[in-house]
Amino acid sequence: MQEFISLYNEHKSEIEKFLIETICNNAQLLHLDTYQLRKFYSIFSCLELVYTANSDYIQTSPNIYKNKLNEAAKGKNRIYLVSQVARQEQGVSVTPPYISSATGEFCVTVMVEDNGSFFFFDFNVVSLLTRLGLVELHPVFNKVTKSFYLLIGLSLMFFSIMSIGYAFYDYFIQWMHPADYTLESVFKPIVALTMGLAIFDLSKTLLEREVFFKAYSDKKDESRLLSKFLIAIIIALSIEALMVVFKIALNDPTMMLHALYLIIGIALIILSLALYSRWVKVPSNTK
Repeated sequence: MQEFISLYNEHKSEIEKFLIETICNNAQLLHLDTYQLRKFYSIFSCLELVYTANSDYIQTSPNIYKNKLNEAAKGKNRIYLVSQVARQEQGVSVTPPYISSATGEFCVTVMVEDNGSFFFFDFNVVSLLTRLGLVELHPVFNKVTKSFYLLIGLSLMFFSIMSIGYAFYDYFIQWMHPADYTLESVFKPIVALTMGLAIFDLSKTLLEREVFFKAYSDKKDESRLLSKFLIAIIIALSIEALMVVFKIALNDPTMMLHALYLIIGIALIILSLALYSRWVKVPSNTK
């Protein structure tokens, strides 16, 4: 979804010009009558919602979809859309992309002022880009891709829960057998919990960005995600290395060199993460 938002921002002026000119050329359809407003669906294939509001931005009409009405939306305050207005021209304003509370998809809203009333038109971003020929999207392939991400995301979330469950189960078993209770009995559940947290965070981000579109981000935010995941891995490896050092020190000190190799490897990962974070931060500061 991030690619679609970037593509929209790249062609923002042309897209807004198309929307504004098309609506203004069909201004005769701007009536409070639901039947007249529905005619805009024959003009815009990417239109997904229409509604009206009074001068105080209180919604006066139901949510008008192509094939249905939603009366429950009447009376909502739409003032928040005014604060997002990106530009104004001929009494027409366009918001930047945001997640629609009505459809759960990314959209842009065109707000038209006419005779003291406001007309709101929600356009699906992906459908809009497809309509203008800026992107080619096969509906079946898109559904298959989204389903695949959903399956992988839920699978990762399942195994993260299993990892967390294993941590409590293993500690409970060790606690029930005091004779076998060692320092390793504490370290192993901590490692499992840390890995479960890292996997859960990865699955949550995957589902939000590729399936539910809760948010979109730039390259800097992606680097933060990678950093969070690697930090969790580093913590787990560090705990494992500490446990190895204790085991070797108690059982076979001659093998301590292998523990040193593990610690050096962890240090290299930390150094690599630091260099990567600096590499991402420096270009963003120079812009």
